[in-house]
Amino acid sequence: MTDDFDPAVRRMMASNEANWDARTPVHLASRFYAVADKSADPARWFAAYEWQDLGDLAGRDVLHLQCHLGTETMAFAARGARTVGLDLSGASVSAARNLAAEAGLDVEYVQANVYDAAQALDGRRFDVVYTGKGALCYLPDLARWASAIAALLRPGGRLYLAEFHPLLTSLGPSPGRGEGDELLLRHDYVAGRGPVRRDATYTYTDGPPVRDATECFEWAHGLGEVVNALLGAGLRITALRESPELPWPRWPHMVPTPQGWWRLPDTAPRIPLLYALQAER
Repeated sequence: MTDDFDPAVRRMMASNEANWDARTPVHLASRFYAVADKSADPARWFAAYEWQDLGDLAGRDVLHLQCHLGTETMAFAARGARTVGLDLSGASVSAARNLAAEAGLDVEYVQANVYDAAQALDGRRFDVVYTGKGALCYLPDLARWASAIAALLRPGGRLYLAEFHPLLTSLGPSPGRGEGDELLLRHDYVAGRGPVRRDATYTYTDGPPVRDATECFEWAHGLGEVVNALLGAGLRITALRESPELPWPRWPHMVPTPQGWWRLPDTAPRIPLLYALQAER
């Protein structure tokens, strides 16, 4: 639970909450999410292998952690799952509820920190807990995160984590000011140096600057840390994929894939940019 964290870390998580509240109107109006003009396709954020791995979700209880606008959450409901989305940001949860209602989808949304999810959901258990694509970097403690996941899963339930690969994070998931297009290691791959304070005046989408709450904090987590946290919580790792594709063109020389995602050209090194991990309780 968040009460168990050091007060300094709680203040950092509160800064992140305020920053995501401030990001929400920018993201709602962005071309990146394409929800304002009703052209968004929730399925565009999923790799084909994710649906392959997840299988038939009809009638299953699915929880999407750190769901933001719910653009992915709605895709589960569209496939017949009993779906719940949870996010730290009250503004994001409010927006997600509106978007689901406009789409005619039955999705329950809850505002809570991931570490408080079991309490916020009154001890409910799920068949699938889904999370990722830029979620873990906002979590200061993966061991506690993994314990929270275990508490949310039914026996036999599984976690599906589709996350940016730590190598992409080291290269920079979005270009910093003055950075070129070269594949250069710019950031930590593994944890150890504590939180990194970011100026989030401009987010990863198009649109105007974020107003007021522009401070956020991120934590580096290597792949080994993720795996060991889940094993330490009693979960069993059942599959791990590493993928060279992204749902947007991070580098200008990336080329489109048949799915409409993006990969580096054949002349570039073949490196993992996303990974998908499955674990069972």
